[in-house]
Amino acid sequence: MNVRITIVALTLIFCLTCWTPSRSSAALSVEKSDFGTTRDNQKAELYTLTNANGMSAKISTYGALLVELDVPDKTGKPANIVLGYTTLAEYERGGSFYGALVGRYANRIAGAKFSIDGTEYNVTKNSGPHILHGGRKSFNKVMWKAEPLKDENSVAVRLTYRSVDGEEGFPGNLDTTVTYTLTNSNELRIDYGATTDKPTVVSLTNHSYFNLAGAADGGNIAGHILTINADTYTPTAAGGIPTGEIKPVKDTPLDFTQPAVIGEHQAKLKAAFDHNFIIKGGGTDKPALAARVEEPTSGRVMEVWTTYPGVQFYTGNARGLCLETEFYPDSPNRPNFPSPILRPGQTYKQSTSLKFSLVK
Repeated sequence: MNVRITIVALTLIFCLTCWTPSRSSAALSVEKSDFGTTRDNQKAELYTLTNANGMSAKISTYGALLVELDVPDKTGKPANIVLGYTTLAEYERGGSFYGALVGRYANRIAGAKFSIDGTEYNVTKNSGPHILHGGRKSFNKVMWKAEPLKDENSVAVRLTYRSVDGEEGFPGNLDTTVTYTLTNSNELRIDYGATTDKPTVVSLTNHSYFNLAGAADGGNIAGHILTINADTYTPTAAGGIPTGEIKPVKDTPLDFTQPAVIGEHQAKLKAAFDHNFIIKGGGTDKPALAARVEEPTSGRVMEVWTTYPGVQFYTGNARGLCLETEFYPDSPNRPNFPSPILRPGQTYKQSTSLKFSLVK
C-alpha cells in the first residue's frame, strides 16, 4: 500500500464581516511571556500572536497548547472561544485535553497493541485495556522548544519535540514540529510535521473544545447548530473501539448532513456524542469540508476543512464541542481503514483549517 502521510496544518481563518482589516505590518506582533514552572522545574513560556486586525491566539510551550483564541462576535466584541485552564499547574493536573496537541496517536487503539511488518508493539494502557490519545503522557504533557517567527503578513511560533523510541511503547524516534501561524488574512494555521527512524504509527490532532458563544459565559453547546459533511461513520463496541464496519448516518441521531441543533440530536441519542465520521472527499491532499458550526446568539460561524479522512465529534464536556480531525480510531488494527503508518524517509503531513465568519 502506498502510504500517504502529510505536515499537519491546523488552519483557522477568520473572515468576520464586522471587521475593517488593517494591512499595517506594524500591528503584527508575537510576544513571549512566562507561563510558570512545572513540577519538575521546567520553565514554560506563553506566546501571544496578534495580527493587524486585532485577532489573537496564545500558545504554550508546555504541551503545545492552544490556551486562548479571541474572535469578535457580530457586534465586533472579541471573546475567547476555546475552553481551558487558568494556570500551568491546572494544565499539569488536569485530565481534560483542553487545547491539547495530542500524539502520538489521537483516539483509541484496541488492546493497546498493534503490529507493523509482523512485529507486535504493546503501548501504554490508559483507557481500560486500550490506549487513548497517546497514553498516560500525551504530547500535551511534554515541554516543546519554541522559535518565534515574523514576516510582513504573519507572525508564528514554531515548536519542536522529539518523542524517543519506546516512549509510551511506540517504536522509533519521532521528530515532531508544530507551527502556529497567525496571518493578516485572519487565519490561524497549525502545521504539524514528523519524521521517524523506525516504522511507527502517527495521528496528531488538536483537541480544542469550542464554545462559539464564548468560553467564559458558562453556557453549553446544546444550542449550537451543526452540519457534518459525512454520510457514513464507524460504529463502535465496548470501550469506544470500532467494530470495523462502516454504516450510513441516515435515520439515526448521527445524521448531521443538514444543519441541526446539537441538543435535539443528543436527546435522541440519549448520550454524549463521541463518534468518528467519514468525511466526504476527505483523505486527499486537497482539503475537504468536514463540518460547520453556527452559534445564533453571538453570530459566530466556524467551518472545519481538512485533508484527514475522519473527524471525531465529541460533546463529553457539555460546555464545549470537539471536532478532532484525524485517522479513524484503531486504524493500526484495521486494514480496511486508511493507514496511519509512517516509515523512515517519509514525512508526516496533515492540514486542517477552521474558517470563521458571521451569520448572514
